[in-house]
Amino acid sequence: MTKSIKEKKFSFIMRVKQLIEPVILRLETIDSKISGQGKALRPVYYRNEDLKKIFGLSNNTIIKYRQTGILPFTKLGDIFLYDAVQIEKILQENKS
Repeated sequence: MTKSIKEKKFSFIMRVKQLIEPVILRLETIDSKISGQGKALRPVYYRNEDLKKIFGLSNNTIIKYRQTGILPFTKLGDIFLYDAVQIEKILQENKS
């Protein structure tokens, strides 16, 4: 290869690298945020609709579990909130 062709290839590679570097840095930032948060991606509280969708519970079952103390909750106005950490703990304790 002649020196001119090598210089053109090198110049092209450097331009591509300059275009790609910001993208790579951004992806690394996103990856580090995702890796560092792991469990933080999970909601802090579930609502009734979440329990129905995720666990397949009916309204009556949720009410029964609340009334019997099986399902700890916080009430905010008319909204029932269920701590995700406590739900996870209950699931682990009842794991067979």
